[in-house]
Amino acid sequence: MAGPINQARAKISKIFNGEPQSYTRFNLTQNVDGESSHVEVKLSGDGEEEMDGTEAGHGHPASTYRLPQRPLRPYRNVCYGALVVLLIFLAGYLIGYVTHRKPEASKLAETGPGACTTDQPDGNQEEGVIAVAPEPSLDWSDLTSMLQRSLLSSAFDNQLRNFAMDSHEAGSSGDEVLANKVLDIFKSLDMNPWIDEHYVQLQMPPPSNPNKVLFGSDEIGPTKGYLAYSAKGTKEGKVVYANYGQNEDLKYLRTAGLDLTEKIVLMRTGQISLAEKVANAAKFNASAVLIYTEPPFNSFDTSTDLYGHVHFGTGDPYTPGFPSFNHTQFPPAKSSGLPEILAQTITADMALKIHQKMGGSDAPEHFKGKLKGISKYRLGGDGDKMTVTVNNALVDTKIHNVFGVIKGFIDPDHYVVMGAQRDSFSKGYAKSTVGTCLLVELARAIAEMTKAGFRPRRSIVFASWSAGDYGSVGATEWLEGYLSSLDKKAFTYISLDGVVQGQTQFRASASPLLHSLLKDTLNELKTVSKYGDLFQFSSPRDFENTLETMRMEDGAYPFLAFSGIPSISFRFGSDRAYGYFGTALDNKANLDIATGQQLGNVCVSAAQVAGQMALRLVHDHILRLDVTSYTRIIRKHVVMINSRVNQLKHAGTMSAPLSPKWLMSAVGSYSRAADSVINEIQNSDLEDQEKCRTINNRIMRVEHNLLSQYVSPRDVPFRHIIFGTGDHTVSALTDHLKDLKEQVVGSDADLLRNQFALTTWTIQSCANDLAGDVWALDNEI
Repeated sequence: MAGPINQARAKISKIFNGEPQSYTRFNLTQNVDGESSHVEVKLSGDGEEEMDGTEAGHGHPASTYRLPQRPLRPYRNVCYGALVVLLIFLAGYLIGYVTHRKPEASKLAETGPGACTTDQPDGNQEEGVIAVAPEPSLDWSDLTSMLQRSLLSSAFDNQLRNFAMDSHEAGSSGDEVLANKVLDIFKSLDMNPWIDEHYVQLQMPPPSNPNKVLFGSDEIGPTKGYLAYSAKGTKEGKVVYANYGQNEDLKYLRTAGLDLTEKIVLMRTGQISLAEKVANAAKFNASAVLIYTEPPFNSFDTSTDLYGHVHFGTGDPYTPGFPSFNHTQFPPAKSSGLPEILAQTITADMALKIHQKMGGSDAPEHFKGKLKGISKYRLGGDGDKMTVTVNNALVDTKIHNVFGVIKGFIDPDHYVVMGAQRDSFSKGYAKSTVGTCLLVELARAIAEMTKAGFRPRRSIVFASWSAGDYGSVGATEWLEGYLSSLDKKAFTYISLDGVVQGQTQFRASASPLLHSLLKDTLNELKTVSKYGDLFQFSSPRDFENTLETMRMEDGAYPFLAFSGIPSISFRFGSDRAYGYFGTALDNKANLDIATGQQLGNVCVSAAQVAGQMALRLVHDHILRLDVTSYTRIIRKHVVMINSRVNQLKHAGTMSAPLSPKWLMSAVGSYSRAADSVINEIQNSDLEDQEKCRTINNRIMRVEHNLLSQYVSPRDVPFRHIIFGTGDHTVSALTDHLKDLKEQVVGSDADLLRNQFALTTWTIQSCANDLAGDVWALDNEI
């Protein structure tokens, strides 16, 4: 109401003196000499106080105008008339404003910080009128409170019932049903959803010609389980027990005099991925691999089939390095990570029969497993002949990735991605169902926050992937499809796969750029989360103990090692590993037991971790990616390399000296560039949007610049020099230095020098880009 009054006052003032910045004061006084009354008009500037007792001749000359002592009557009547008209106009205007004022059509939110509401006396609101409220200002505590209120255990319980399915293998009708459920939810939240279709080759055993395993002439039971992307055919040979199939296990067998060439290697699950087990056996020239799951608990059904894949990579192995969109015609190609040997799973019951039949020398203590009914584990004798037949066939399959987006208001082309796989070989309750429910509930919560006033600076993309059980196929195909642009736009990936496996431990795998953000998030949640006691860190080492190395089977791995996008995955677990992945026992009953019947509450805590990290990344002016963290990581590797170089010098096995000087200089360049970014942030006006965007662009490029530019993404997909695989990595360089010192067959001094130079320039290039404009560089390398 103040607005109309001020306008009316200005109009009145302007009529009388043409100065809208002053007000008019009327004094009707009686002439002491008995003459006619007169009107005294006093003009005062805004804010000037009225002087008490002011009379004719005693006021301020600059602010008082006195009409003539003997005014004519017509003039006096005109003044009175004008005054009456103006007062009537003013009263009518104010009455009309009050009586015709419309209430707001709707409330942004009934409760919560930043809500803008107008209460009506009768509690009703008129329809058809949209109120434009001022943009609310929400601080960080407002956002975290809103998120916590939005995440409810009962909501997760409902979603878990909605998304639980016994059969939803990639490309199946069950997978499509779930995809449509996700799509419908994204539509209902106005998230502009879209779908990517991919045509990929998945491998499955034909129902009419199952895979077989024989010990001698006896078939060791039928099995429905299988390992996708195994080689096809039949192999016969001696069986050898190789524990977990790690490199050190296989080296022990060779040291013990057991040659694995053309042997069938028996392994148990654990320690490393199924694909890595098979790849290791292939390096030792084995012909086939059999893998079984030991019962992790007494309740484990030993007749349970095991499913998985053995592609030592991610994505469709028959379109390596390029996407599989819309039946695009590709040249014949296949991933170098496809095994050339047979691989098949067997049940624990079948493994027990094989162990009971095996002879040979006793296995070492650390090879002994947990199968009941075995008095001694043996490595295998000369008469232990087995036959393995694998008939898996490739099937052209259409899969769908489903996306929704909450767009940012300042930098909408920069986004954090949260994703979860939707498919599973079997029930996949912990592996995929829980993650999918977290995805849609976080989408709902954050979408509602935007309606209640939250204005994210950057966008959040929610992604539901298919064919995750075949090696992150859907996610990798998407990354390959947008390889040239994602590193400039997607600045973080948060994986929701397998986030709930228990309730007594918290573990995470992440890019070093995200370590500080994760730690800060857990510190904030330790007082509000039901599982905050898991986030109590009395020292830096306590936090470091929660961190694990990201493995290739991790859903976040291709984002980090293939695309150079800072990525994180985490899980709530227990002292005993959740041993049901890849089996039909990954169901609600077993996950309820693992979480102490508190599944809904653990889901809330997991969603709080993921959601609060995402909100922080899209809320702050500067991206919460700690560029200084890589200084310590890279320096740690360089210290090891320097130690190996010194050992090589003392051994005298190189004809020309090798100096780590330039590599150490590159590390120094990165350290200075990282420190300069921090200083620039501290000394910058963070309300300057262009300045913030420039700094953020430099920060976003760090992870991508640690992908080696000297190898092809088609031939070497995981190009990251820290987390990738191949000769370009710093770990390969370190190993090569050791091999050269010991003069191992295959070590090459010239190749070593190339590795040294390319590693140096990868780090230096990363430092140069982080430092800023080319004219700001001051490197003497």
